[in-house]
Amino acid sequence: MLQAIDMHTHVYTGEKAKLRPDQVTGGRVYIRDKPRTTPDEMAELYQRLHMMAVIFDVDQETRTGVKISNADIAEWMRKYPKTFIGYGSVDPWKGKVAVDEVRRCADMGLRGMKFQQATQGFAPSDSRFFPIYETCNRLKLPVIFHTGTTAVCAGLPGGGGLLLEYCRPIPYIDELAARFPELRIIMAHPAWPWHDEQLAVMRHKGNVYMDLSGWAPKYFPESIIHNVNTLIQDRVFFGTDFPMLTPERWLSEFAALPIKEAVRPKILLHNAAKFLGLELHSGEISRT
Repeated sequence: MLQAIDMHTHVYTGEKAKLRPDQVTGGRVYIRDKPRTTPDEMAELYQRLHMMAVIFDVDQETRTGVKISNADIAEWMRKYPKTFIGYGSVDPWKGKVAVDEVRRCADMGLRGMKFQQATQGFAPSDSRFFPIYETCNRLKLPVIFHTGTTAVCAGLPGGGGLLLEYCRPIPYIDELAARFPELRIIMAHPAWPWHDEQLAVMRHKGNVYMDLSGWAPKYFPESIIHNVNTLIQDRVFFGTDFPMLTPERWLSEFAALPIKEAVRPKILLHNAAKFLGLELHSGEISRT
């Protein structure tokens, strides 16, 4: 029986898959010393845990010169259709090429698009990038944006040149949600130190969701726990940020939180299944 859907996991594709993690991130990042898990090993892990996982890479070629492959994501989704759900990624600075790649991702069966504003170096509410969102909206592809600080290049002089400002929920996600009310937007991670801004956007904009990835649950801010238990319980997803956190550790710590018993299955499974258009039948899944 399907127990949970992890809405936020990372895999390396294309040229990036051939690099060491510290080469990929450009500096100090907490996952760099962990052994890399292959997609086949990852599929085995999630199957053993009776979970599905949303997988994606991040296209930041303009800043790094490294090419990723959305086709790799589509291939792994086809190989493990009951385990992986693939999201694509485009570098917003590629302009029309990025728009065309969004269309290609939809044609390959990918189910959404992932952005990381700090590492991609862009302000998400800049109108230059609106054609990308318009295409996602037209193709009914939800988008996921990084929010809050990032471990990428953390501790380096100047943070490796990355700007955290682009990862604030207000004004960026708030403005996008207002301008594109039919576009479903996921804010990734509890957005510390702007998590209360994040909650304000969640409560005001009905087309905005959040995942709880990237943080060990024992460190969740109290305001996050309170709102997850109450006002936003239907728009919050389980996520790990794997390999940053393993699903086993996340679930173990989540079990110790004062989350209402009626809310737990929503976060772990039901909210994500509804969002992804999956019907649950005695542990089996089908797409609506």
